[in-house]
Amino acid sequence: MTDAALSTLKEADALRADIYRLLASLLRQAPDAELLEWLADLSIDQDGSRLAECWKALSEAAKAAHIEQLQRAHFNHLVGVIQGEVVPYASWYRNGELMEAALVALRRDLKVLGFVRSEHTRDPEDHLAALCEVMAMLIDAESQEQAYFFSQHLAPWAANCCADLGQVDTAFYAALGQLGSAFMESEQARLRVDAGQTTVRIVEL
Repeated sequence: MTDAALSTLKEADALRADIYRLLASLLRQAPDAELLEWLADLSIDQDGSRLAECWKALSEAAKAAHIEQLQRAHFNHLVGVIQGEVVPYASWYRNGELMEAALVALRRDLKVLGFVRSEHTRDPEDHLAALCEVMAMLIDAESQEQAYFFSQHLAPWAANCCADLGQVDTAFYAALGQLGSAFMESEQARLRVDAGQTTVRIVEL
């Protein structure tokens, strides 16, 4: 691979990691004023792709949104008194209940990879935001386990969860869900190619 190609690849991977971190942040909590302003001022290259359309929709929604409105909407859509309209946990989507088999499998793989749950969060590790954070760290580390981790812990459900968020009645969060769904689908295609159609299992030594 030439130096130019390698540089382009690293830039693309850095962007992927940044998108995962952005999704994680917006899924965990409503944006603050600085992030909302940054989203509103995004300059998007309209190349006709679904992702570009989704970025534009999120930016337009950010321009019209207000912090207080988004704080209420985040609680209603993703948290709730008991649960929000969308329940962003792998166990919920894959097993129909929280704290189920998907979480057990995830904890096993996180242990092998050396990830430890933060003592500052009460959310189980299979929250979509947490999985996005793990993917960002795997990309930053240029880990060969990206494809396996994504295929096992995100591919089976993340796009569907984001698509459900894309149906809520708050323009900003609907746009976020649509962007998340499009990004997860693009990641699945990218990582399938990168892995040469095969994934490497995480093996505990």
